[in-house]
Amino acid sequence: MATTLSLATLDRLPEGIARPQYQREALSPGILHFGVGNFHRAHQVAYLDDLFNAGRGHDWAIVGAGVLEAERTGRQKLAAQDFLSTLVEQDAGHMSARVTGAMIDFVEPGDAQATIERLADPAIRIVSLTITEGGYFIDPASGRFDAAHPAIVADARDIAASRTVFGMIVAGLMRRRSAGIAPFTVMSCDNIPGNGHVTEDAVAGLASLVDPDLAQWVKENVAFPNAMVDRITPATSDREREILAREFGVTDAWPVFCEPFRQWVLEDRFSAGRPPLEEVGVTLVDDVAPWELMKIRMLNGGHAAIAYPAALMDIHFVHEAMEEPLIRGFLEKLEREEIIPVVPPVPDTKLEDYLALIERRFANPKIGDTIARLCQDGSNRQPKFILPSAADRLKAGGGVKGLSLVSALWCRYCTGTSDSGRTIEPNDASAERLKQAALQARQSPQAFLALSDIFGDMGNVPAFADAFSRNLNAVWEQGARGALKSYLAGKLRPALPEANKYP
Repeated sequence: MATTLSLATLDRLPEGIARPQYQREALSPGILHFGVGNFHRAHQVAYLDDLFNAGRGHDWAIVGAGVLEAERTGRQKLAAQDFLSTLVEQDAGHMSARVTGAMIDFVEPGDAQATIERLADPAIRIVSLTITEGGYFIDPASGRFDAAHPAIVADARDIAASRTVFGMIVAGLMRRRSAGIAPFTVMSCDNIPGNGHVTEDAVAGLASLVDPDLAQWVKENVAFPNAMVDRITPATSDREREILAREFGVTDAWPVFCEPFRQWVLEDRFSAGRPPLEEVGVTLVDDVAPWELMKIRMLNGGHAAIAYPAALMDIHFVHEAMEEPLIRGFLEKLEREEIIPVVPPVPDTKLEDYLALIERRFANPKIGDTIARLCQDGSNRQPKFILPSAADRLKAGGGVKGLSLVSALWCRYCTGTSDSGRTIEPNDASAERLKQAALQARQSPQAFLALSDIFGDMGNVPAFADAFSRNLNAVWEQGARGALKSYLAGKLRPALPEANKYP
Protein backbone atom coordinates (compact mmCIF):
# COMPACT_ATOMS: atom_id res chain seq x y z
CA MET A 1 0.00 0.00 0.00
CA ALA A 2 1.54 3.28 -1.12
CA THR A 3 1.77 6.17 1.35
CA THR A 4 0.03 9.38 0.33
CA LEU A 5 2.43 12.31 0.44
CA SER A 6 1.87 15.06 3.03
CA LEU A 7 3.69 16.71 5.92
CA ALA A 8 1.92 14.32 8.28
CA THR A 9 3.22 11.25 6.44
CA LEU A 10 6.83 12.32 5.80
CA ASP A 11 8.15 10.14 8.61
CA ARG A 12 6.17 7.16 7.31
CA LEU A 13 7.54 7.22 3.77
CA PRO A 14 9.47 4.11 2.72
CA GLU A 15 13.19 4.00 3.38
CA GLY A 16 15.39 5.19 0.57
CA ILE A 17 13.32 8.26 -0.20
CA ALA A 18 15.16 11.43 0.73
CA ARG A 19 13.08 14.04 2.49
CA PRO A 20 13.62 17.57 3.79
CA GLN A 21 16.21 17.77 6.56
CA TYR A 22 14.80 21.10 7.72
CA GLN A 23 11.64 22.01 9.58
CA ARG A 24 9.09 23.47 7.22
CA GLU A 25 7.79 25.80 9.91
CA ALA A 26 11.26 27.35 10.07
CA LEU A 27 11.00 28.56 6.47
CA SER A 28 9.76 32.01 5.51
CA PRO A 29 8.92 33.30 2.02
CA GLY A 30 11.45 35.22 -0.04
CA ILE A 31 10.54 34.28 -3.63
CA LEU A 32 7.24 34.49 -5.48
CA HIS A 33 7.23 32.29 -8.57
CA PHE A 34 4.89 32.57 -11.56
CA GLY A 35 4.41 29.39 -13.58
CA VAL A 36 4.56 26.47 -11.16
CA GLY A 37 5.12 23.50 -13.42
CA ASN A 38 7.36 20.48 -13.70
CA PHE A 39 10.47 22.32 -14.82
CA HIS A 40 10.31 24.81 -11.97
CA ARG A 41 9.91 22.02 -9.41
CA ALA A 42 12.75 19.99 -10.95
CA HIS A 43 15.06 22.97 -11.16
CA GLN A 44 14.69 26.04 -8.95
CA VAL A 45 12.81 24.18 -6.21
CA ALA A 46 15.45 21.42 -6.19
CA TYR A 47 18.33 23.90 -5.86
CA LEU A 48 16.61 25.70 -2.98
CA ASP A 49 15.74 22.41 -1.32
CA ASP A 50 19.45 21.54 -1.40
CA LEU A 51 20.25 24.93 0.10
CA PHE A 52 17.72 24.53 2.89
CA ASN A 53 19.00 21.02 3.62
CA ALA A 54 22.45 22.55 4.07
CA GLY A 55 21.01 24.82 6.77
CA ARG A 56 21.23 27.95 4.63
CA GLY A 57 18.80 30.50 3.19
CA HIS A 58 15.68 29.53 5.15
CA ASP A 59 14.18 32.96 4.48
CA TRP A 60 14.04 32.29 0.72
CA ALA A 61 11.17 29.80 0.53
CA ILE A 62 8.91 29.90 -2.53
CA VAL A 63 5.32 31.04 -2.86
CA GLY A 64 3.68 29.91 -6.10
CA ALA A 65 1.50 32.16 -8.27
CA GLY A 66 -0.23 32.01 -11.63
CA VAL A 67 -2.75 33.63 -13.92
CA LEU A 68 -4.18 30.76 -15.94
CA GLU A 69 -7.35 28.89 -15.11
CA ALA A 70 -5.55 25.60 -15.81
CA GLU A 71 -3.08 26.36 -13.01
CA ARG A 72 -5.84 25.95 -10.43
CA THR A 73 -5.71 22.18 -10.87
CA GLY A 74 -1.99 22.08 -10.14
CA ARG A 75 -2.46 24.25 -7.07
CA GLN A 76 -5.21 21.97 -5.75
CA LYS A 77 -3.00 18.92 -6.14
CA LEU A 78 -0.07 20.56 -4.38
CA ALA A 79 -2.17 22.09 -1.62
CA ALA A 80 -3.61 18.67 -0.79
CA GLN A 81 -0.06 17.44 -0.08
CA ASP A 82 1.12 20.59 1.75
CA PHE A 83 2.97 21.84 -1.38
CA LEU A 84 5.44 18.95 -1.20
CA SER A 85 6.61 17.30 -4.43
CA THR A 86 8.34 14.02 -5.14
CA LEU A 87 11.26 14.43 -7.52
CA VAL A 88 12.44 11.28 -9.31
CA GLU A 89 15.76 11.33 -11.15
CA GLN A 90 16.36 8.63 -13.76
CA ASP A 91 18.88 7.47 -16.31
CA ALA A 92 19.93 4.10 -17.68
CA GLY A 93 21.58 2.92 -14.45
CA HIS A 94 20.05 5.11 -11.79
CA MET A 95 16.70 5.99 -10.24
CA SER A 96 16.23 7.90 -7.00
CA ALA A 97 13.40 9.74 -5.31
CA ARG A 98 13.36 12.71 -2.97
CA VAL A 99 10.67 14.88 -1.49
CA THR A 100 11.21 18.62 -1.86
CA GLY A 101 9.67 21.17 0.49
CA ALA A 102 10.99 24.53 -0.71
CA MET A 103 7.52 25.72 -1.76
CA ILE A 104 5.41 26.68 1.24
CA ASP A 105 2.36 28.34 -0.29
CA PHE A 106 0.58 28.97 -3.60
CA VAL A 107 -1.66 31.99 -4.21
CA GLU A 108 -4.93 31.10 -5.91
CA PRO A 109 -4.20 31.53 -9.65
CA GLY A 110 -5.93 34.53 -11.16
CA ASP A 111 -6.54 36.24 -7.81
CA ALA A 112 -4.98 39.58 -8.71
CA GLN A 113 -5.54 41.25 -5.35
CA ALA A 114 -4.02 38.41 -3.34
CA THR A 115 -1.07 38.15 -5.72
CA ILE A 116 -0.39 41.89 -5.65
CA GLU A 117 -0.56 41.83 -1.84
CA ARG A 118 2.17 39.18 -1.86
CA LEU A 119 4.24 41.15 -4.35
CA ALA A 120 4.01 44.22 -2.12
CA ASP A 121 5.24 42.27 0.92
CA PRO A 122 8.82 43.37 1.77
CA ALA A 123 9.67 39.72 2.48
CA ILE A 124 9.38 38.93 -1.24
CA ARG A 125 12.73 39.94 -2.71
CA ILE A 126 12.76 37.88 -5.90
CA VAL A 127 9.97 37.26 -8.40
CA SER A 128 10.87 34.39 -10.71
CA LEU A 129 9.19 33.20 -13.90
CA THR A 130 8.74 30.03 -15.93
CA ILE A 131 5.85 31.11 -18.13
CA THR A 132 7.14 29.56 -21.41
CA GLU A 133 8.56 31.32 -24.44
CA GLY A 134 5.10 32.39 -25.58
CA GLY A 135 4.22 34.18 -22.35
CA TYR A 136 6.29 37.34 -22.80
CA PHE A 137 4.11 39.25 -25.28
CA ILE A 138 6.88 39.46 -27.84
CA ASP A 139 6.03 40.75 -31.30
CA PRO A 140 7.64 38.05 -33.49
CA ALA A 141 8.23 40.44 -36.37
CA SER A 142 10.26 42.93 -34.32
CA GLY A 143 11.37 40.69 -31.46
CA ARG A 144 10.31 43.42 -29.03
CA PHE A 145 7.62 43.73 -26.38
CA ASP A 146 4.17 44.08 -27.94
CA ALA A 147 2.68 47.04 -26.06
CA ALA A 148 -0.38 46.91 -28.31
CA HIS A 149 -1.39 43.40 -27.30
CA PRO A 150 -5.01 43.49 -26.08
CA ALA A 151 -4.15 41.85 -22.75
CA ILE A 152 -1.44 44.43 -22.09
CA VAL A 153 -3.68 47.32 -23.09
CA ALA A 154 -6.40 46.02 -20.74
CA ASP A 155 -3.95 45.75 -17.83
CA ALA A 156 -2.62 49.25 -18.43
CA ARG A 157 -6.19 50.54 -18.30
CA ASP A 158 -6.80 48.97 -14.86
CA ILE A 159 -3.50 47.83 -13.39
CA ALA A 160 -4.98 46.98 -9.98
CA ALA A 161 -7.16 44.32 -11.65
CA SER A 162 -4.41 42.89 -13.83
CA ARG A 163 -4.91 39.60 -15.64
CA THR A 164 -1.34 39.05 -16.83
CA VAL A 165 1.87 38.18 -15.00
CA PHE A 166 3.45 41.46 -16.02
CA GLY A 167 0.43 43.50 -14.96
CA MET A 168 0.60 42.00 -11.49
CA ILE A 169 4.35 42.59 -11.31
CA VAL A 170 3.92 46.23 -12.29
CA ALA A 171 1.10 46.66 -9.76
CA GLY A 172 3.28 45.13 -7.06
CA LEU A 173 6.18 47.42 -7.92
CA MET A 174 3.85 50.42 -7.82
CA ARG A 175 2.78 49.49 -4.31
CA ARG A 176 6.38 49.05 -3.18
CA ARG A 177 7.47 52.33 -4.72
CA SER A 178 4.64 54.23 -3.02
CA ALA A 179 5.47 52.63 0.34
CA GLY A 180 9.21 53.21 0.03
CA ILE A 181 9.95 49.46 -0.09
CA ALA A 182 12.94 48.29 -2.10
CA PRO A 183 11.91 46.64 -5.39
CA PHE A 184 12.24 42.92 -5.89
CA THR A 185 14.43 41.31 -8.54
CA VAL A 186 12.56 39.87 -11.53
CA MET A 187 14.32 36.65 -12.55
CA SER A 188 13.28 34.82 -15.71
CA CYS A 189 14.01 31.10 -15.90
CA ASP A 190 12.61 30.60 -19.41
CA ASN A 191 14.47 29.50 -22.53
CA ILE A 192 14.60 32.86 -24.27
CA PRO A 193 17.75 34.56 -25.55
CA GLY A 194 18.48 37.44 -23.21
CA ASN A 195 15.59 36.43 -20.96
CA GLY A 196 16.42 39.13 -18.44
CA HIS A 197 16.39 41.83 -21.11
CA VAL A 198 13.14 40.47 -22.54
CA THR A 199 11.56 40.52 -19.08
CA GLU A 200 12.73 44.07 -18.46
CA ASP A 201 11.21 45.15 -21.78
CA ALA A 202 7.87 43.65 -20.74
CA VAL A 203 7.80 45.10 -17.22
CA ALA A 204 9.12 48.55 -18.16
CA GLY A 205 7.03 48.57 -21.34
CA LEU A 206 3.80 47.96 -19.47
CA ALA A 207 4.85 50.37 -16.70
CA SER A 208 5.35 53.11 -19.31
CA LEU A 209 1.72 52.73 -20.39
CA VAL A 210 0.63 53.24 -16.79
CA ASP A 211 3.08 55.94 -15.68
CA PRO A 212 6.27 57.01 -17.51
CA ASP A 213 7.88 57.97 -14.19
CA LEU A 214 7.22 54.46 -12.88
CA ALA A 215 8.86 52.98 -15.98
CA GLN A 216 11.95 55.10 -15.40
CA TRP A 217 12.06 54.01 -11.75
CA VAL A 218 11.84 50.37 -12.86
CA LYS A 219 14.73 50.81 -15.27
CA GLU A 220 16.88 52.48 -12.62
CA ASN A 221 16.08 50.26 -9.63
CA VAL A 222 14.84 46.81 -10.62
CA ALA A 223 17.34 44.06 -11.49
CA PHE A 224 16.55 41.65 -14.34
CA PRO A 225 19.39 39.10 -14.38
CA ASN A 226 19.79 36.91 -17.46
CA ALA A 227 19.91 33.20 -16.81
CA MET A 228 20.57 29.91 -18.56
CA VAL A 229 18.61 27.00 -17.10
CA ASP A 230 18.69 23.37 -18.13
CA ARG A 231 17.12 20.11 -17.05
CA ILE A 232 15.09 17.78 -19.25
CA THR A 233 11.76 17.41 -17.49
CA PRO A 234 8.81 15.74 -19.25
CA ALA A 235 5.17 16.22 -18.38
CA THR A 236 3.61 14.08 -15.67
CA SER A 237 1.15 11.40 -16.70
CA ASP A 238 -0.40 8.34 -15.08
CA ARG A 239 2.75 6.49 -16.17
CA GLU A 240 4.89 8.51 -13.77
CA ARG A 241 2.39 8.30 -10.92
CA GLU A 242 2.23 4.53 -11.33
CA ILE A 243 6.02 4.15 -11.40
CA LEU A 244 6.33 6.21 -8.22
CA ALA A 245 3.72 4.14 -6.40
CA ARG A 246 5.12 0.83 -7.64
CA GLU A 247 8.85 1.47 -7.24
CA PHE A 248 8.87 3.76 -4.22
CA GLY A 249 5.56 3.22 -2.44
CA VAL A 250 4.49 6.87 -2.62
CA THR A 251 1.22 8.34 -3.88
CA ASP A 252 1.81 11.84 -5.24
CA ALA A 253 -0.84 13.56 -7.33
CA TRP A 254 1.78 15.54 -9.26
CA PRO A 255 5.27 14.03 -9.06
CA VAL A 256 8.14 15.27 -11.22
CA PHE A 257 10.39 12.93 -13.21
CA CYS A 258 13.60 14.29 -14.68
CA GLU A 259 17.17 13.49 -15.68
CA PRO A 260 19.99 13.68 -13.10
CA PHE A 261 21.74 16.48 -15.01
CA ARG A 262 20.91 20.07 -14.17
CA GLN A 263 22.52 23.44 -14.82
CA TRP A 264 21.83 27.02 -13.82
CA VAL A 265 24.08 29.88 -14.93
CA LEU A 266 22.88 33.19 -13.50
CA GLU A 267 24.04 36.78 -13.67
CA ASP A 268 24.84 38.09 -10.20
CA ARG A 269 22.61 41.18 -10.34
CA PHE A 270 19.89 41.47 -7.69
CA SER A 271 17.89 44.38 -6.32
CA ALA A 272 17.33 43.16 -2.75
CA GLY A 273 19.74 40.32 -2.06
CA ARG A 274 19.69 36.68 -3.06
CA PRO A 275 20.14 33.22 -1.55
CA PRO A 276 23.70 31.82 -1.59
CA LEU A 277 22.96 29.69 -4.65
CA GLU A 278 26.64 29.24 -5.51
CA GLU A 279 26.81 26.88 -2.51
CA VAL A 280 24.55 24.36 -4.27
CA GLY A 281 26.06 24.43 -7.75
CA VAL A 282 24.61 27.51 -9.43
CA THR A 283 27.22 29.30 -11.55
CA LEU A 284 27.12 33.05 -10.82
CA VAL A 285 28.62 35.15 -13.62
CA ASP A 286 28.80 38.70 -14.90
CA ASP A 287 27.50 37.77 -18.36
CA VAL A 288 25.46 34.65 -19.06
CA ALA A 289 25.31 35.16 -22.84
CA PRO A 290 27.96 32.57 -23.87
CA TRP A 291 26.29 29.74 -21.91
CA GLU A 292 22.82 30.83 -22.96
CA LEU A 293 23.64 30.92 -26.66
CA MET A 294 25.35 27.52 -26.49
CA LYS A 295 22.37 25.92 -24.79
CA ILE A 296 19.67 27.53 -26.91
CA ARG A 297 21.35 26.75 -30.21
CA MET A 298 22.81 23.33 -29.45
CA LEU A 299 20.35 21.75 -27.01
CA ASN A 300 17.08 23.49 -27.84
CA GLY A 301 17.99 23.61 -31.52
CA GLY A 302 18.91 19.94 -31.28
CA HIS A 303 15.53 19.14 -29.76
CA ALA A 304 13.82 20.81 -32.72
CA ALA A 305 16.03 18.89 -35.14
CA ILE A 306 15.00 15.48 -33.84
CA ALA A 307 11.40 16.33 -32.95
CA TYR A 308 9.77 16.81 -36.34
CA PRO A 309 11.28 13.92 -38.29
CA ALA A 310 10.53 11.67 -35.31
CA ALA A 311 6.90 12.84 -35.22
CA LEU A 312 6.54 12.26 -38.97
CA MET A 313 7.98 8.77 -38.46
CA ASP A 314 5.48 8.02 -35.63
CA ILE A 315 8.14 7.80 -32.92
CA HIS A 316 6.75 8.46 -29.44
CA PHE A 317 9.70 8.87 -27.04
CA VAL A 318 12.82 10.98 -27.42
CA HIS A 319 15.15 8.12 -26.56
CA GLU A 320 13.49 6.04 -29.28
CA ALA A 321 14.26 8.82 -31.76
CA MET A 322 17.90 8.65 -30.71
CA GLU A 323 17.86 4.89 -31.36
CA GLU A 324 16.94 5.62 -35.01
CA PRO A 325 20.28 5.97 -36.88
CA LEU A 326 18.86 8.45 -39.38
CA ILE A 327 17.71 10.86 -36.69
CA ARG A 328 20.82 10.53 -34.55
CA GLY A 329 22.96 10.96 -37.65
CA PHE A 330 20.98 14.04 -38.68
CA LEU A 331 21.46 15.58 -35.25
CA GLU A 332 25.21 14.99 -35.20
CA LYS A 333 25.83 16.20 -38.75
CA LEU A 334 23.67 19.29 -38.28
CA GLU A 335 25.32 20.22 -34.99
CA ARG A 336 28.88 19.72 -36.22
CA GLU A 337 28.52 21.33 -39.64
CA GLU A 338 26.02 24.15 -39.13
CA ILE A 339 25.31 24.90 -35.47
CA ILE A 340 28.63 24.58 -33.63
CA PRO A 341 30.45 26.80 -36.18
CA VAL A 342 28.20 29.74 -35.18
CA VAL A 343 28.37 29.22 -31.40
CA PRO A 344 30.95 31.56 -29.83
CA PRO A 345 33.45 30.18 -27.30
CA VAL A 346 32.14 29.43 -23.80
CA PRO A 347 34.44 29.73 -20.76
CA ASP A 348 35.83 26.39 -19.57
CA THR A 349 33.68 24.48 -22.07
CA LYS A 350 34.49 22.42 -25.15
CA LEU A 351 31.59 22.49 -27.57
CA GLU A 352 32.36 18.97 -28.80
CA ASP A 353 32.07 17.72 -25.21
CA TYR A 354 28.81 19.61 -24.77
CA LEU A 355 27.45 17.93 -27.91
CA ALA A 356 28.40 14.51 -26.55
CA LEU A 357 26.61 15.37 -23.31
CA ILE A 358 23.50 16.42 -25.23
CA GLU A 359 23.46 13.16 -27.16
CA ARG A 360 23.73 11.12 -23.95
CA ARG A 361 20.94 13.11 -22.35
CA PHE A 362 18.61 12.80 -25.33
CA ALA A 363 19.26 9.05 -25.38
CA ASN A 364 18.33 8.55 -21.70
CA PRO A 365 15.87 5.61 -21.89
CA LYS A 366 14.35 6.19 -18.46
CA ILE A 367 13.22 9.78 -18.60
CA GLY A 368 10.15 9.15 -20.77
CA ASP A 369 10.39 12.50 -22.54
CA THR A 370 8.02 12.59 -25.50
CA ILE A 371 8.41 13.79 -29.05
CA ALA A 372 5.05 15.55 -28.72
CA ARG A 373 6.47 17.75 -25.94
CA LEU A 374 9.43 18.74 -28.09
CA CYS A 375 7.16 19.58 -31.02
CA GLN A 376 4.84 21.94 -29.18
CA ASP A 377 4.84 25.70 -29.63
CA GLY A 378 6.97 25.58 -32.78
CA SER A 379 5.90 29.05 -33.86
CA ASN A 380 7.68 30.48 -30.82
CA ARG A 381 10.62 28.06 -30.86
CA GLN A 382 11.72 28.16 -34.50
CA PRO A 383 12.50 31.91 -34.38
CA LYS A 384 14.55 31.44 -31.22
CA PHE A 385 16.28 28.09 -31.66
CA ILE A 386 16.75 27.52 -35.43
CA LEU A 387 16.48 30.70 -37.50
CA PRO A 388 19.19 32.69 -35.65
CA SER A 389 21.72 29.95 -36.38
CA ALA A 390 20.65 29.96 -40.02
CA ALA A 391 21.04 33.74 -40.23
CA ASP A 392 24.53 33.61 -38.70
CA ARG A 393 25.56 30.78 -41.04
CA LEU A 394 24.53 32.79 -44.09
CA LYS A 395 26.20 35.95 -42.82
CA ALA A 396 29.41 33.93 -42.47
CA GLY A 397 29.07 32.63 -46.02
CA GLY A 398 28.06 29.10 -45.00
CA GLY A 399 25.22 26.89 -46.14
CA VAL A 400 21.97 26.08 -44.35
CA LYS A 401 21.00 22.78 -45.91
CA GLY A 402 20.46 21.11 -42.52
CA LEU A 403 18.90 24.06 -40.70
CA SER A 404 16.47 24.72 -43.53
CA LEU A 405 15.61 21.01 -43.47
CA VAL A 406 14.58 21.40 -39.82
CA SER A 407 12.19 24.18 -40.84
CA ALA A 408 10.93 22.13 -43.80
CA LEU A 409 10.23 19.16 -41.54
CA TRP A 410 8.36 21.47 -39.16
CA CYS A 411 6.30 22.78 -42.08
CA ARG A 412 5.40 19.24 -43.09
CA TYR A 413 4.52 18.43 -39.46
CA CYS A 414 2.17 21.45 -39.34
CA THR A 415 -0.07 19.87 -41.98
CA GLY A 416 -1.42 17.66 -39.20
CA THR A 417 -0.56 14.14 -40.38
CA SER A 418 2.51 11.94 -40.18
CA ASP A 419 4.02 10.14 -43.15
CA SER A 420 1.84 7.13 -42.33
CA GLY A 421 -1.31 9.25 -42.31
CA ARG A 422 -1.66 9.29 -38.53
CA THR A 423 -3.31 12.45 -37.18
CA ILE A 424 -1.01 14.80 -35.32
CA GLU A 425 -2.87 16.67 -32.60
CA PRO A 426 -2.36 20.45 -32.80
CA ASN A 427 -0.11 21.83 -30.07
CA ASP A 428 0.54 25.40 -31.06
CA ALA A 429 -1.50 28.53 -30.38
CA SER A 430 -1.27 29.28 -34.10
CA ALA A 431 -1.98 25.71 -35.19
CA GLU A 432 -4.83 26.40 -37.63
CA ARG A 433 -3.00 29.24 -39.36
CA LEU A 434 0.16 27.14 -39.57
CA LYS A 435 -1.78 24.21 -41.04
CA GLN A 436 -3.32 26.29 -43.78
CA ALA A 437 0.03 27.82 -44.74
CA ALA A 438 1.77 24.43 -44.59
CA LEU A 439 -0.82 22.85 -46.89
CA GLN A 440 -0.43 25.71 -49.37
CA ALA A 441 3.34 25.30 -49.17
CA ARG A 442 3.13 21.84 -50.73
CA GLN A 443 2.55 23.61 -54.04
CA SER A 444 4.19 26.92 -53.15
CA PRO A 445 6.81 26.74 -50.35
CA GLN A 446 6.91 30.52 -50.11
CA ALA A 447 3.42 30.40 -48.58
CA PHE A 448 4.92 29.10 -45.35
CA LEU A 449 7.91 31.45 -45.40
CA ALA A 450 5.44 34.32 -45.82
CA LEU A 451 4.55 33.92 -42.12
CA SER A 452 6.63 36.98 -41.36
CA ASP A 453 5.83 36.99 -37.66
CA ILE A 454 7.78 33.71 -37.49
CA PHE A 455 10.38 33.91 -40.26
CA GLY A 456 10.91 37.67 -40.29
CA ASP A 457 13.42 38.65 -42.95
CA MET A 458 14.66 35.06 -43.33
CA GLY A 459 11.66 34.16 -45.47
CA ASN A 460 12.91 36.58 -48.11
CA VAL A 461 16.61 35.66 -47.98
CA PRO A 462 17.20 33.79 -51.27
CA ALA A 463 19.69 31.31 -49.78
CA PHE A 464 17.34 30.21 -47.04
CA ALA A 465 14.17 30.33 -49.16
CA ASP A 466 15.76 28.24 -51.91
CA ALA A 467 17.15 25.63 -49.51
CA PHE A 468 13.82 25.46 -47.64
CA SER A 469 11.89 24.98 -50.87
CA ARG A 470 14.16 22.20 -52.10
CA ASN A 471 14.08 20.45 -48.75
CA LEU A 472 10.31 20.73 -48.38
CA ASN A 473 9.86 19.18 -51.82
CA ALA A 474 12.21 16.37 -50.78
CA VAL A 475 10.25 15.75 -47.58
CA TRP A 476 6.99 15.51 -49.53
CA GLU A 477 8.48 13.35 -52.27
CA GLN A 478 10.58 11.01 -50.08
CA GLY A 479 9.00 11.27 -46.63
CA ALA A 480 10.97 12.25 -43.55
CA ARG A 481 12.98 9.03 -43.61
CA GLY A 482 13.95 9.45 -47.25
CA ALA A 483 14.83 13.12 -46.83
CA LEU A 484 17.14 12.31 -43.91
CA LYS A 485 18.79 9.56 -45.95
CA SER A 486 19.40 12.00 -48.79
CA TYR A 487 20.77 14.63 -46.41
CA LEU A 488 23.18 12.22 -44.74
CA ALA A 489 24.31 10.92 -48.12
CA GLY A 490 24.86 14.45 -49.42
CA LYS A 491 22.22 13.94 -52.10
CA LEU A 492 19.82 16.72 -51.25
CA ARG A 493 19.89 19.16 -54.14
CA PRO A 494 22.21 22.09 -53.42
CA ALA A 495 21.04 25.68 -53.37
CA LEU A 496 21.31 27.71 -56.52
CA PRO A 497 24.68 29.51 -56.62
CA GLU A 498 23.11 32.92 -57.02
CA ALA A 499 20.95 32.27 -53.92
CA ASN A 500 23.84 31.43 -51.62
CA LYS A 501 24.21 34.96 -50.34
CA TYR A 502 23.05 36.89 -47.32
CA PRO A 503 22.03 40.48 -48.02
